[in-house]
Amino acid sequence: MEKINQLKKILKQEKIDGYLIPKNDEFFGEYTPEYNDRLNFISGFTGSYGFALVLKDKNYLFVDGRYTLQANNQSGKFFKIITIPDKMPSDIFKGKKLLIGFDPNLFTHKSLFIFFGKDKFKFKPIFKNLIDKIWRRKIGINRNKFYLLPNKAVSEKYYFKINKICRYLKKKKSDFLFVTASENNAWLLNIRGRDTKYTPIPHSFILIDKEKNIKFFCDLKKISLSLRRTFKKIKFLDIKDCANTLLGIEKKKFIIDSNSCSIFFKNIIDKNNKILSSQDPIYIFKAIKGKQEIENIKKAHIYDGIALTKFLFWLKKNFLKKNITEITASNKLLEFRKKNKKFKFLSFPTISGTGPNGAIIHYKATRETDRKLKKGDIYLVDSGGQYEFGTTDVTRTISLKNSNKRIKNIFTRVLKGHIAVSNFKLKKNTSGSEIDTKARKYLKQIGLNFAHGTGHGVGYFLNVHEGPHAISNKNKVNFQKGMVVSNEPGYYEKNNFGIRIENLIYVKENKKTMNFENLTMAPIDKDLIIPESLDKNEKEWINKYHKTVFKNLKSFMNKAETLELKKVCSTI
Repeated sequence: MEKINQLKKILKQEKIDGYLIPKNDEFFGEYTPEYNDRLNFISGFTGSYGFALVLKDKNYLFVDGRYTLQANNQSGKFFKIITIPDKMPSDIFKGKKLLIGFDPNLFTHKSLFIFFGKDKFKFKPIFKNLIDKIWRRKIGINRNKFYLLPNKAVSEKYYFKINKICRYLKKKKSDFLFVTASENNAWLLNIRGRDTKYTPIPHSFILIDKEKNIKFFCDLKKISLSLRRTFKKIKFLDIKDCANTLLGIEKKKFIIDSNSCSIFFKNIIDKNNKILSSQDPIYIFKAIKGKQEIENIKKAHIYDGIALTKFLFWLKKNFLKKNITEITASNKLLEFRKKNKKFKFLSFPTISGTGPNGAIIHYKATRETDRKLKKGDIYLVDSGGQYEFGTTDVTRTISLKNSNKRIKNIFTRVLKGHIAVSNFKLKKNTSGSEIDTKARKYLKQIGLNFAHGTGHGVGYFLNVHEGPHAISNKNKVNFQKGMVVSNEPGYYEKNNFGIRIENLIYVKENKKTMNFENLTMAPIDKDLIIPESLDKNEKEWINKYHKTVFKNLKSFMNKAETLELKKVCSTI
């Protein structure tokens, strides 16, 4: 509470009614380094998405449906928790005349508009971050150098991508593209970095003009001599020079990224130039994986499937005999992944939850909450890895000798939704909003639903959550050949249990038709399935899926594991 009171004193000094604190730092990535996690500092909330509004008399924490329970547990004592989009700040403060301070490096015009709408809010940009005034901490120094992906890892050379961008700029009659999303820079130049814990992104900004001139802004200590030699025509500049470079450009047309171009940079560009309404085209280019990338992603999923399947066998065999907790189970799974030399690091913090903890959508076990895996419960593990080269994300719900008919009924309905997504017949104009309804259909028949999207796009050895496509009720981006997306319906019952079945799938083209094909290779727990609740096509799907899993994993199992694999992949 002391921190909040300190901040409130500064509100008075600044003559503002409130101050906005987002989760992100100036690079707008999903995973913010701990030393930049201002939201966690002020609120105690550790989830990957949210923002706080501290007013003189009240404090609000806004999160989406994945984090409502977690936010209440972690921050509910001092913050009123609001779930968006059910309620937006514009709904809560309608008609109130508030002057709200914010750091213009940490917000985009788009985000402020989404949250606050066109209402009569007044915003005051404050260039010295107010949290930094009260947070004394050591800023971590990361000197991991950026590196070039080898040819075997990419489907397209970087100079072809640059040509593609320049053609796009000319078509849109734009002079410049200002790329502020680090993952888009990674895609454009086929480079990677180690600037966040779970994603191999190189924190940077790129300014590219229609004549292929490129200025690359970053921490120059991360640029090796070999990288400079590779990119002889690229001008590498210190990230602190970015604002002055932009200030020196006048009477030109710009395309910027509305998702990650801060208000600070947008205002600089807007001052003497025209910003076009087009979006950064890299998002859609990056979403469409090439042939080589798909092949590498498939290999990564076999590596991951081996680790996860061996872990599941170990878990089922030992949970009654050993004292296995959520944390020790999570650590054991990491051990299995680390046995593969192609494994680099996790693609997000593992969600390992049993019993009532499984009901918290993005749960992270702590010493205080760590539960033992007990007979009769179900255990949910949502995890993924970054491999050379590919990104995985998979969820399995495991029966710990659970015999509850209602849980089995719900699990089977979640599975039916999962199969409906996998079997969805794609057309040229199919978007995620159409598919999302199919995933929820069988739960809705018994009055149930889930408070998250059915699927998110996934990067190629990049972000585990990556758009612009997704399977959710509002997403209108058409699916195209080579797109990778998760398929993860679930059901979460507060203080009781959580269920989710997640595979990654990709769009495969067969002559003139398109369909989803599974990438994830790990058995689905048949102990939770009610076979008679599945129709003929659904049984055919699960049997075919398990046959493929067996075929892909059997040669990596020892004798006992092979027998177990045969059993869990047998037909129903």
